[in-house]
Amino acid sequence: MKFKKIAKVMTVVMLCTSILTGCSQTKSVSGDKPEDAPDTWIADRTITGLIFQSASDASVEMNPEIQKYIKEKTGITLKLQGITAEDSQGALASGLAAGNLPDFIAFYLNNSGRPEMPMLLKASNEGQFTDLKPFMKNSKTYSKYLDKDYLPQDTRDNIMFRDEWGGASYLVHMAIDRNPGQVTKKYVGGTYIKKLIADELGIDPLTIDTSEEIYEVANKIKEGNFVDDNGAPVTAIGPTAWGGSERDYLYNDIVWSGDSSEKFFKGEDGEIKHESQTDYGLKRVEYVQKLLKEGLMHPEFYTINETRAKEGIVNGSFGIVSDMHNYLPENNDMEYVPIGPVNRVDGTNNKIMQYKSGSAGWAIPSTTKNPEEVFKFADWLASREGKLLYFYGLEGRDYDLDANGNPVVKKEVLELKEKNPEEAKKLGFRGVGSYWGEHLGFTDLDNNADFGEAEWGASVAKEDSSSAATKIIEMYKLDQKIKEATIVDGMTPKAFLYEFDKGEGKLDAALTRYNEDMQRAYYTKTIDEAKKILDESKNNLEKNGLNEFCDFLEKKESEGITIRY
Repeated sequence: MKFKKIAKVMTVVMLCTSILTGCSQTKSVSGDKPEDAPDTWIADRTITGLIFQSASDASVEMNPEIQKYIKEKTGITLKLQGITAEDSQGALASGLAAGNLPDFIAFYLNNSGRPEMPMLLKASNEGQFTDLKPFMKNSKTYSKYLDKDYLPQDTRDNIMFRDEWGGASYLVHMAIDRNPGQVTKKYVGGTYIKKLIADELGIDPLTIDTSEEIYEVANKIKEGNFVDDNGAPVTAIGPTAWGGSERDYLYNDIVWSGDSSEKFFKGEDGEIKHESQTDYGLKRVEYVQKLLKEGLMHPEFYTINETRAKEGIVNGSFGIVSDMHNYLPENNDMEYVPIGPVNRVDGTNNKIMQYKSGSAGWAIPSTTKNPEEVFKFADWLASREGKLLYFYGLEGRDYDLDANGNPVVKKEVLELKEKNPEEAKKLGFRGVGSYWGEHLGFTDLDNNADFGEAEWGASVAKEDSSSAATKIIEMYKLDQKIKEATIVDGMTPKAFLYEFDKGEGKLDAALTRYNEDMQRAYYTKTIDEAKKILDESKNNLEKNGLNEFCDFLEKKESEGITIRY
């Protein structure tokens, strides 16, 4: 079955790429610039891209008027193709193996610890991608990437400018903030509790900072015989708003990890260990099994689908939601408010922010004709002019400019998005939910400086100070937490996996298996069965180099590298 799945993914990718590469070779006349062409002109050609992301993120459909504007300004016709396979990682692996790639590819890449990274490094080392560094030197926006202090450490040293590449750069990391510690949108994520229940029980949710206190509150919810909007009994602890998943928020203090959630941590003795080498995994199993056996946790906590989880929130069916955030539409009535947060394993729960974040990436295959034109187009999209188009759409149609040259979103567009979001999306820009520009131009971000507002339409909508999102920010004291936050510029432990095992991926696979084994252990009938599963998982990890990897991380730290646990 596994072979059939891989074969199916490869067939889909080969079909997509053969179509795209056929298109990409139809026009490329890089030297022929029309006499009346604008300064932003690049070439009269088609640029094709294959996006290895989910359909909603890939957002490959483009508005014809947007395409016409791009053509007039740059000469470029942009054509994007998504994948039909559900497994974007498998599709990327198959696409790289097939080798028949279009002008550029885009992919998920939150950090260098993601599963996509080893396959991208292998492709880079084997000459599948174009060296982009020479193009960066002459660019306007992407030239900032060459400034040593501009990129976060993981992006700079592990993704884009690796030592073994001798100065070359084959991968581009995206979504880089212009300034360190920049906050573009104030998210309050984590565990939430039903406000009505908290009030009735006389509980201050923000004082709950241990898993044991979560358990005590869950018991009170069960004993209170609360019912949801349909009159059904409330389940004390429900899953995340996005369905069944393992998230640390509910029981941070029994997860051997810091904010990275990678389950590596440094003990008081200074020794780096993985959770499997501690008793924290078994402690968490005991905790979860207690919740399940006492009927305090939803029986499908780790497996329920997103639709049912969202329905549970809308109906008030969960006393506690293990993970959601303040902008969730299903909580516009502020029925749920944040808890804690629960302390981490070292007893702290202060906000930790990255020096700069990054996500997603793109690369130009070495088979692409005139790759500099593709790079120039990406640089134009990343400029203020390109981002204005991608973020706000077309002047006159979607926005007007104020006296300072900043966009003022038309009220009818705001109303359309609110009343008919699918129809608004057809206008074709990020503000209304069309993300085609994400793949090449979504970086060097500072919306306040570029557009006079942090979020699309905020200056017109004048965000209601009584909205649930804003109230939650205030009650959580997020501004104060941000002010007092610890800013860390470092790499997570998994960022070093490829270097450690020379791309073989054996330890990475063992770490993935450990997380899967944890969920198996939660549902065992006895703690002895769970212990057996975790012991076997630990042995598998150590057989595949876990001890040596921990020593490797300690060596990295001794060399002055910051590791974010």
